Amino acid sequence: MSPLSVLGLGMDLVDQDRIAKSYEQFGEKFALKICTQQEWDYCRGQSNPIPSLSARFAAKEAVSKALGVGIGSDCELHDIEVVLDERRAPFLILTGAALHTSQAKGISSWMITLTHSRHAASAVVIALG
Repeated sequence: MSPLSVLGLGMDLVDQDRIAKSYEQFGEKFALKICTQQEWDYCRGQSNPIPSLSARFAAKEAVSKALGVGIGSDCELHDIEVVLDERRAPFLILTGAALHTSQAKGISSWMITLTHSRHAASAVVIALG
């Protein structure tokens, strides 16, 4: 088996106040523009959904940066899903245009880390192939 190469790197930092203001104004409709239903179910199950919602938005932006395309027709927000494994470590599931774009670039797997403080949320992703 040959070693994997880094094909892309993405990082994003999100101001939680910005996400909170949009959520206060538009509620669940805003959250579901960012998240899949499964992601939103996880976020709203937290005592404060804003840090988790912000981290997922950061993850999606970071994936689009690693793909080199940004959020748009080649990589839509709902094409990227952050899921937790049995150890509660995040991993990515790509579908639709994001999956097509990643396959075209030779990406076979992803690494992801999420973090947040009281004011910001961040995600770093590495695309491997």
